[in-house]
Amino acid sequence: MKITARAQAKINWSLDVSAGRDDGYHELDMLMQRVDLSDVLTFEHARWLTLTVNGRPLPVGGRNLVLQAAQALNDYMGKRYGARITLAKHIPIRAGLGGGSADCAATLIALNRLWELRLPVDKLLEIGRTLGADVPYCIAGGFARVRGMGEKIGALGTGERFPLVIVHVGRGLSTAQVFGQYDRMGHSLHLDNAALAKAILARDFEEMQRLSGNALEAPSISLMPAIGAAMESLRAQGARVVRMSGSGSAVFGAFRTAAEALSAADQIPGALFTWTC
Repeated sequence: MKITARAQAKINWSLDVSAGRDDGYHELDMLMQRVDLSDVLTFEHARWLTLTVNGRPLPVGGRNLVLQAAQALNDYMGKRYGARITLAKHIPIRAGLGGGSADCAATLIALNRLWELRLPVDKLLEIGRTLGADVPYCIAGGFARVRGMGEKIGALGTGERFPLVIVHVGRGLSTAQVFGQYDRMGHSLHLDNAALAKAILARDFEEMQRLSGNALEAPSISLMPAIGAAMESLRAQGARVVRMSGSGSAVFGAFRTAAEALSAADQIPGALFTWTC
């Protein structure tokens, strides 16, 4: 048996830091949506657990979230199932697009099927929470409001499809680095995510830009000014909504038509055209 799975990237229409925590982590309030840009994973039965990424074998026991997800399932079941896993990476890393979390979520779902574990979705969500804040959302998918440490997911129905241009700036930023900078200089934006969700569903671009925001944009731009320059490039090409996704360093522009987005992508080096879904 061979299972092929797509691990879809996500964007943040909004990201606000609602509170700090005694353990140093932050409570968040976000609107998130999947996009078509995706990694591709395959899973096959095998005696041992192995992972090959873009043709390169990775050591078992490393920090890769795919292996961590497989090992977490084994630990939960008290077993040592094996699988031959291949991963073709297309989502930029250290970009704020949730690539690692999406790979992790796809692995939990696919191995639950391959190994015939029959774990319910709520159990996969529980395991996913131990692996990363974005993993539960990547399991649930769709258009959703996500709060807390990623554990509070409120589905908002079928999201609108918007043509997007994504620009990954530089070599990326680490989440810890960005939140450290936020602690030094950032502040909550007090976003109205309920109103923003309504504007997105109504395709009201003016309100989408006005109501959206990312509390990590200013800290990230202070660390990597090219992020701000990339956002200006998207605006210059006619993007109706421009935001940084997650903790960066990827930024995106939402366009009214696919033709406008494709034209903009042609003008910006390294830009990717995709759709929300």
